[in-house]
Amino acid sequence: MILRPSQREQVLPLPVALISTVSHGGIRNVAPWSNITPILRPLNEIVLASWIKRDTLDNIRATEEFVVNIPPASMVGEVMICARNYPPEVDEFEEAGLTPRPSAKVRPPGVDGCLAWMECVLKEEIARENFSLVIGEVIHLEADDRYFNDSGEMDFERAQPLSVMLGWEGMWFTRPVRSGRFAHYAEMAAGRTRVHPDQSTPHPERW
Repeated sequence: MILRPSQREQVLPLPVALISTVSHGGIRNVAPWSNITPILRPLNEIVLASWIKRDTLDNIRATEEFVVNIPPASMVGEVMICARNYPPEVDEFEEAGLTPRPSAKVRPPGVDGCLAWMECVLKEEIARENFSLVIGEVIHLEADDRYFNDSGEMDFERAQPLSVMLGWEGMWFTRPVRSGRFAHYAEMAAGRTRVHPDQSTPHPERW
């Protein structure tokens, strides 16, 4: 099957984040975002793509701060309320019935009930005619202790972080599940070690 190049989002599983911002006048905004990703490991930066005419982008430009909230699948109803096109003077926390969570280092609040909260500051905007790439630096990161181990790894089968697959007329909300395969980062290096069938303990023999 040959698809149109513009359908590239229909073959990529996408994350769902809620980005919370505050306008110069103090109006709180929350918007769902899937065009967002970390910039390589182990850097502190993330990048998001935005259409030019978005309240979220206007607020980030005005205050240079935002929070990336990671919602669980149980918040899909609130996510869809936040996806609606409200006037900039509308407080979307109130519209969606969301509880603000005080942030540690930025002015915009996080969204209570989410799994993790990335407090970010604007580092750079790469503007194009119709869209912008916003590079933010994560300056404070918190996660719900109930779903993360001491190393900061998410138990995603319990946490059920929300993700999405886009279609022609709509979208299916999804969540990640284990495939049964764990891989150590060392396996990607030259001279990597053999892995036992249980996929958890490196074998001392070389490939």
